[in-house]
Amino acid sequence: MRLRFRPVDETFYDLFTQQATHLVHGAGLLAEMLGEGNDREGIAQRMRDAEHQCDETTHAIVRRVNSTFVTPFDREDIYSLASKLDDIMDYMEEAVDLVLLYEVEHLPSELANQVEVIQRCAELTAESMPRLQTMKDLEEYWIEINRLENAGDKSYRRILAKLFGGKYEALEVLKLKDIVDALEGAIDAFETAANIVEQIAVKES
Repeated sequence: MRLRFRPVDETFYDLFTQQATHLVHGAGLLAEMLGEGNDREGIAQRMRDAEHQCDETTHAIVRRVNSTFVTPFDREDIYSLASKLDDIMDYMEEAVDLVLLYEVEHLPSELANQVEVIQRCAELTAESMPRLQTMKDLEEYWIEINRLENAGDKSYRRILAKLFGGKYEALEVLKLKDIVDALEGAIDAFETAANIVEQIAVKES
């Protein structure tokens, strides 16, 4: 049996938890943006602020890796997880920004399903990041994220079918598809992050 003699450095776990908390906040703003009658310009600004805060946390993780001789797990895995969590926020910010820039008045009601998946994925990710310290009780997290991603894929295909069903004008289809693709990108990135966590757990077991 291989013994591990690594100093306890809780900073990484705290930073990953902080990063995931930004995602929960961003998912909430995303849900606000897709609601009817909300202050979209104000929401978009708050989302930009949230994305900036997430960037700062990502940079803090990278700086910590670069300045730490012994990391709690592989450096490349730390980089990969931090980068993928940051990607999720970028996709959510993109969706919010596109709604504002494209001046989309009415969004397909089916988008609510995508946003619900994103919110649930964000909550699960935030709940799971502190468990990286013990590597316990993580399997349910990546299994559920995978299930949610599959549900998101089915919803994505239904939305595309509706967009190309002839009800919408061509320009509107292009605008809405960009927004839907950004939401799908966020969901896919959640699954990739969960896969990275699974790989870390296998290596550390």
